[in-house]
Amino acid sequence: MKKNKKSGAGKFVLGATIGTALGLLFAPRTGKETRAAIKEKAGDLLQKAKEIDVKEVRENIEQKVANIVEEMKDLDKEKVLKIAKKKANDLKNSAEDLVSYAKEKATPVVEEAAIALKQKAIDVTKKVLEKLEEK
Repeated sequence: MKKNKKSGAGKFVLGATIGTALGLLFAPRTGKETRAAIKEKAGDLLQKAKEIDVKEVRENIEQKVANIVEEMKDLDKEKVLKIAKKKANDLKNSAEDLVSYAKEKATPVVEEAAIALKQKAIDVTKKVLEKLEEK
């Protein structure tokens, strides 16, 4: 928890410093005054950059990578197969709706094309599911 507060505080300070520098650029001052103020703020920013905790950054990256790896472990074969079967069923239903609509509203040529599309969708999803079940 403490690390997140440090990271958030560091980001806030960096953002505030950049905002201040931009404010100085647009403030009604002489060029010399503006350059001096920017130089001072740049020095402050450099000092704050030197205070960044490299170890904290590394630990945060390691934690995020570990979280990604853990989430990938959850994506197991059974879940993928279940999702693929649902999508295959949804695709089949959509193709059947298309065929029904084509029969009702369109010409025989469109109906034949819809039937061919439906069959191709069924064939492709069967092949995908077979490959998933083999592994």
